[in-house]
Amino acid sequence: MFSVNIALLGYGKMGKEIEQIALQRGHTIVLKIDETNLDQLTVENLKRADVAIEFSTPKTVLGNIELCFQAGTPIVVGTTGWYEHFEDVKTKCNTENHSLFHATNFSIGVNITFYINQLLAKIMNGFAEYDVVMEEIHHLQKLDHPSGTAITLAEGIIDNLQRKTKWQGWLNDGTEEKPINTPDGLLIEALREEGIPGTHTVSYISDIDRIDLKHTAFNRKGFATGAVVAAEWIVSRKGVFTMKDMLSF
Repeated sequence: MFSVNIALLGYGKMGKEIEQIALQRGHTIVLKIDETNLDQLTVENLKRADVAIEFSTPKTVLGNIELCFQAGTPIVVGTTGWYEHFEDVKTKCNTENHSLFHATNFSIGVNITFYINQLLAKIMNGFAEYDVVMEEIHHLQKLDHPSGTAITLAEGIIDNLQRKTKWQGWLNDGTEEKPINTPDGLLIEALREEGIPGTHTVSYISDIDRIDLKHTAFNRKGFATGAVVAAEWIVSRKGVFTMKDMLSF
């Protein structure tokens, strides 16, 4: 395995987990950025890295991507909550010949779930008696809702289940009544509980039974390992990539 110099943009719980995995795989961390040393986040410092791994916040991710583009440093982005700007970022990346790897979830298990979710949605076109809803549960520090993973699952359903055309998020924190799941809508219920790395459930419900597709993360190791593998993979590539490109599902 070759050694890679990595910049960590975001050094919270995920950043520290990524650092451990990267060191175990023989890589070097040349830059660690959090809210205490933002003055070190410069183009010059980013040029020292072969690749950057970005797990910060929705407010800072776009600026971090731009700095990596300026430095010519490939970037792996795990932050969610910025995808309304994705097309602009994608165009800039491709036009200027940069390298961007993005994913709402780097877990291999979650990406297998994404694939199964699409297949199941296609099958359910033949069973109109089933309605579909979703639930996602995360730790209290999770800022965006619904989660990026939940949105990816919802988009996989909408792309493959003809009777669903839109999704609606609902944060179940006691401040709003539960919305009605309309015939063409897909309700995503978001819950925030202490110590939950991430649980996602897609449920098809009829009058007689229920089919659940569920992924439960036990810890952050799966996310961190996937992010480091993505960083290794993108170092020699130009363009915009996702887990699907790397895993070849």
